[in-house]
Amino acid sequence: MMKQLFGLIIVLFAITMQACSQGQNQQKKKESFEVVKTEAEWKKLLTPSQFYILRQKGTERAFSGKYWDNHAKGQYHCAACQLPLFSSETKFESGTGWPSFYQPLNDKAVRKVEDVSYGMVREEVVCNRCGGHLGHVFPDGPEPTGLRYCLNSEALSFVKTK
Repeated sequence: MMKQLFGLIIVLFAITMQACSQGQNQQKKKESFEVVKTEAEWKKLLTPSQFYILRQKGTERAFSGKYWDNHAKGQYHCAACQLPLFSSETKFESGTGWPSFYQPLNDKAVRKVEDVSYGMVREEVVCNRCGGHLGHVFPDGPEPTGLRYCLNSEALSFVKTK
């Protein structure tokens, strides 16, 4: 009886370890991006504040960014790799002091990643091409999506259209 119990424990342990390993492998696959650079390469390419936000997952102060009150027509791109991310057509006034959008340009523009920092569970939004931290998405936006992509201006560049 004791040998059977011990054998069962060993089998359950092996299954648990295999599942954990598969989960880690899936996480690594999720974290692969088309544009990959070293920390030194990113530091050369980005301003110090862009590096802090895009690569170190920082946040700018509310109402301090250049795009929170931008009303021009155009597209918002990733400041690191220039991937088009959001349109001014989906930008709205959230009252938060950060540029807010209710949807990205398409399904391949951004990636959502679980963020458990600061004792909270949130959805981080990253550029799908380079993995740069853009901000977070919350379920309190306007229709038609009900989402609020709350982004950092420093993580974006703006291309005006006529």
